Amino acid sequence: MNQAALFLKKNEDKRLRKGHLWIFSNEVDTRRSPLEHFSAGDLVQVVCDDGKILGTAYINPQALICARLLSRKTTNCGGKFFKERLTAALTLREKLFSKPFYRLVFGESDGLPGLVIDRFGSVLSVQITTAGIDHRKEALVTALVELLNPTAIVLKNDTSQRQLEGLSQVSEIIYGQLPESLIIEENGAQFNIDILNGQKTGWFYDHRISRAQVRSLAGNQRVLDLFSYSGAWGIPAALGGAAEVTCIDASESALSLAAENASLNQVSGKMQFIRSDVFDFLKQARQDNQLFDLIILDPPALIKRKKDYKPGYEAYRRLNHLALQILSKDGILVSASCSYHLERDSLHEILRSSGRHIDRHLVFFATGGQGPDHPIDPAIPETDYLKTFFCSVSTSL
Repeated sequence: MNQAALFLKKNEDKRLRKGHLWIFSNEVDTRRSPLEHFSAGDLVQVVCDDGKILGTAYINPQALICARLLSRKTTNCGGKFFKERLTAALTLREKLFSKPFYRLVFGESDGLPGLVIDRFGSVLSVQITTAGIDHRKEALVTALVELLNPTAIVLKNDTSQRQLEGLSQVSEIIYGQLPESLIIEENGAQFNIDILNGQKTGWFYDHRISRAQVRSLAGNQRVLDLFSYSGAWGIPAALGGAAEVTCIDASESALSLAAENASLNQVSGKMQFIRSDVFDFLKQARQDNQLFDLIILDPPALIKRKKDYKPGYEAYRRLNHLALQILSKDGILVSASCSYHLERDSLHEILRSSGRHIDRHLVFFATGGQGPDHPIDPAIPETDYLKTFFCSVSTSL
């Protein structure tokens, strides 16, 4: 196979040799390999300044991350390639889980940069964020059908990340037919999910372990689930014996799905669902002197890009500060962030300073991160994005 060479500038191969897969546009020797000579999705041979070949990548000359390594060898990224990578990913998940409800592919960590696949029993939700994978989706789908024989495959390609690659944003059923109702299981609870109209791939498996811990802490507690979406935190809390659970979200459709899931798990009598902006709810709750024993604060990514850091940091600070103000004496705050650009130490500091500001004694009694179906590649820090602090909060010492 003939693949054009993508030459790197001198010393720009160090991160790749350590195991990272990304090549930024400013690391390319554009004199030897002008970017305008490539088309989005092309396969290239990545070549060091000294002429040594590092492997095969796909390229998008218009993107900041202009190339991503697929293999340290030469590959055509066809059906065999996808089947081998998918088989390796499946083998790990089948060791970890007894039922087919998990993230099957987590991008770079599974050697498939630009690809996320969630498995909901016999239905697969596929999210493609790069032109390199998008141009080869037929081979990908064929490999998935041969390996897993799904009843349906949904391309959940409505993410804004695709805009950066010049790709369209659309969700569609590319194979088979979706069942009228799709129910998954997690931590002893059942959830009806909506892939086509839901957020991301339709579900968030990453907090699985932390949600199980919340269930164990919820007995007889008055629970507040902020940014509740479809009830992934609140319903396990109710099943764990919570006295009552209040779910807050700005989306009517998300709350409707959460109410359906409460009924499915026979905990509707313990739960209430309030449509509100979370900041507005917290301010009003403080004015009304409402108190909660266990507060779950799991907002969407508030810092999606580096340039969003300052306003995003302030939003995280305000949310945690407000939540602590309506936490009862000896209450528990579970505070999380899925923003990669908000480092664990930064969330740590937000919680420390917020506790001191309102004169409360705050300690961490547990921490959490992403579940094992979101494996972390030690050479790619971007794969380690989720952080959660379990905080016990009492009156000042």
